[in-house]
Amino acid sequence: MKEYGGDELELFKHAHNWKSYYAGFFRHYLTGDVLEIGAGIGETTHSLCDGSQSSWTCVEPDPALIAEIELKKASGYLPSIVEVKTGLIDVLDHSALFDAIIYIDVLEHIKYDDQELIKASKHLKPGGWLVILVPAHNFLFTKFDKAIGHFRRYNKKMLKDAVPAELKNIELLYLDSVGLTASLANKYFLKQDYPELKQIKLWDSLMVPASRITDKILFHSLGKTVLGIWQKNS
Repeated sequence: MKEYGGDELELFKHAHNWKSYYAGFFRHYLTGDVLEIGAGIGETTHSLCDGSQSSWTCVEPDPALIAEIELKKASGYLPSIVEVKTGLIDVLDHSALFDAIIYIDVLEHIKYDDQELIKASKHLKPGGWLVILVPAHNFLFTKFDKAIGHFRRYNKKMLKDAVPAELKNIELLYLDSVGLTASLANKYFLKQDYPELKQIKLWDSLMVPASRITDKILFHSLGKTVLGIWQKNS
């Protein structure tokens, strides 16, 4: 299985305000049986899985990251309902169906994103939810994106076009308008290849709370992240 080369997972685990912000748009859909693709080191699992779900399946291609998730589960950091599988979505049984499938900062790592989402749709129960969070705007693509294995960044149309047409779009919006200005400043002026922990904490503690306000004012028309939610027909 593929080993993941980036270390931004350790950096962004400190982004508590950010995780809370985006989760507020879809946490209520994460009931029953949930599938998380690209679970990484389990920090998204920790922020979203509260143990009330019937099951929570983490799929991750890197065995080292899977081992970290297993350790966090054994220590009680992750709920006991969490199950881990090493591989890609193809590792699932064809009969496995879920009430919600989430891709949190994962789809941009998958070369053939449309084919991936066709597979995901087949694992959704009728009425089930597909939740996707991705970095926005290819004009913001940097050496950092390339270093951590991003194939692309998205706008709303790109993300919508990647999702099977039979799924009904419920939400499609931009998040973190204040963070967008910081990304633009870095892209064209600072030209920093990799963020530092202090910068992540500054963004999370100051910019994300500000974006909660400005995103509403701007009707989610600007941001450095795209969030999409789809539902499979009952």
